[in-house]
Amino acid sequence: MTSSSVLRGDNVSAAGAEFGDEDPCIAYNRVFFALLRIDRSIMPAIEKVLREAGIADPIWYEILLATEEAGADGIRMITLQRRLFVAQYALSRHVARLEKAGLIRREASAGSGRGQILHLTEAARGLHERVWTVYHEAIRNALAPRISTDEAYALVRMLNRLYT
Repeated sequence: MTSSSVLRGDNVSAAGAEFGDEDPCIAYNRVFFALLRIDRSIMPAIEKVLREAGIADPIWYEILLATEEAGADGIRMITLQRRLFVAQYALSRHVARLEKAGLIRREASAGSGRGQILHLTEAARGLHERVWTVYHEAIRNALAPRISTDEAYALVRMLNRLYT
């Protein structure tokens, strides 16, 4: 079978038949919409726990963690944007809110025009560790009843291939 025949969906499988799909390429649509629905079904409870811990949005946790991991040198906004797969305008909006909350400070990046480097404030140092405890528990509570740890590892291996 050639790669073009796979792209055309010439490899009808038993799995496709299980879902009633004549075109096996519909599987990609099913994955996409399942991921969206999973996000919408588990994120509200997780977001609530994070808000109660002082994190207004889950991306804040990732921004704070990456900034703390960067150490005294801070992290460039462009590096953070690429690491988190988030649009520049959205990242800027979140960073502005983190700055207003007193958790992040920005400084101009030497020689790069409008580039900025982020640093944690004293108020944010170690915050990710305190938040991680409740975040970890919320994630586990959302997923553990539905999948085993072996299934979770298998799923993460597959999902990791999707964002390269």
